[in-house]
Amino acid sequence: MANGHRLNGHRPHVAIGGRVLVLNASYEPINVCNVRRATVLVLKERAEVIERGEGALHSERLTFDRPCVIRLIRYIRIPRDVHRRKITRKAVLARDAWTCQYCGRQATGLTVDHVIPRSRGGESVWENIVASCAPCNRKKGNLTPREARMHPSSRPRPPGPTVFIRLASPRIPIAWQPYLVAA
Repeated sequence: MANGHRLNGHRPHVAIGGRVLVLNASYEPINVCNVRRATVLVLKERAEVIERGEGALHSERLTFDRPCVIRLIRYIRIPRDVHRRKITRKAVLARDAWTCQYCGRQATGLTVDHVIPRSRGGESVWENIVASCAPCNRKKGNLTPREARMHPSSRPRPPGPTVFIRLASPRIPIAWQPYLVAA
């Protein structure tokens, strides 16, 4: 446990609701939680602090390192299909790097497009949904990629778990980067 830094008797400004990356025992990123939950997991010896954040946490009698990345002590089995169920607009846009899959532009106000339109039998599954800018979406309309002569730049597929971690924490701390690259 580290000593906290104090300025004129006050803690430096640190957000109490900060986000903490949770790694499985295998170092695979599996979740994001708040600092309080991470601290409880560490105190109950269910997790260990792998990366420390700035500042410290203080109780009435103790000072704790602020967790930034924790690792679970015991391996938790994660069902392989857990990420397939969470199809949201934000998740599709994040998976496609906020880039139109038809023209390649990174545009504001992106929409999602069913590659094979629902009215033509297309399903709402990861493999049939892509990010699309509004002009491309209007141009493609109710046509198939072949009819519109517009094909996605990459084959749509279910995203990896890091897409959901990136959505849970809009700004990825530098300390998280090595753990997300390997995933």
